[in-house]
Amino acid sequence: MTVHDLKFGALLESSADRPQDVVGLAELMEELGFDVVSLSDHPYWPERLDTVALLSAIVARTTRITVLPNLFNLPLRPPPVVARTAATLDILSGGRFELGLGTGAQQMWAAVVAEGGPRRTAGESIDALAEAVQVIRALWTSTRDVEFAGRHYRLDGVKPGPAPLHEVGIWFGAYQPRLLRLTGALADGWIPSSPFLPPEALPAANRLIDDAAVAAGRSPESVRRGYNVEGSFGTGAGFLRGSPAVWAEQLAEVALEHRIDTFFLYRAGAADVLRRFAAEVVPAVRELVARA
Repeated sequence: MTVHDLKFGALLESSADRPQDVVGLAELMEELGFDVVSLSDHPYWPERLDTVALLSAIVARTTRITVLPNLFNLPLRPPPVVARTAATLDILSGGRFELGLGTGAQQMWAAVVAEGGPRRTAGESIDALAEAVQVIRALWTSTRDVEFAGRHYRLDGVKPGPAPLHEVGIWFGAYQPRLLRLTGALADGWIPSSPFLPPEALPAANRLIDDAAVAAGRSPESVRRGYNVEGSFGTGAGFLRGSPAVWAEQLAEVALEHRIDTFFLYRAGAADVLRRFAAEVVPAVRELVARA
């Protein structure tokens, strides 16, 4: 881990009542020097704006910052559509798009089914994710019509394209052992969230990813490590519950000890929090990592 490897971003939340807020925050993030802006994807929540449309608006209003869905809801977004959406956003942004894919949270499955999506078990959703990655990458890179016969997806002579402008990384959100192993075998990046996977759980998860990468003939370093981190500035105890200096110490430790190279402020919705993080936390984390 070097200071040059570190990236900082935020996971913004949209609201149908305030459609310009999230785009404005993304513009502010670029102005403040953030590296990546991300949006969650819950198509079944009508109080949220559509993630693809918002990412398109952000791409149109920014020039430098990377954009990433954190994470696309695969059960409601067919892989060929995801492939073409991702390639289009990468082309429109000048190569600033990364693809985050999620299996769909089991607690949300009733909402997925209500909107016409498939009902899958946890194991089936992981199998579907593995198939989707094969389909997406084939549609990005193939020079001939794509044939694919899987259990969950089938392509019968589909024409590939468009190709992304750069080699788009595919990131998974993973917590269960089987999905962590799939991350090591197939993914370019991993993004858990600290409320669901605290720092003390990172070593065991990293080992599963690393072992699976080696078993697949890959280097563990080929899988980038992101982290959605939630906290509040104050005087409390615990992870990210203190002053900006405490935040910096804790994030630097996570970066150095657990190889996290990209931090996303989780549920970031206030401009003052983004400004404070950019001004008081980010430089201090970089300095601590550089010193180490």
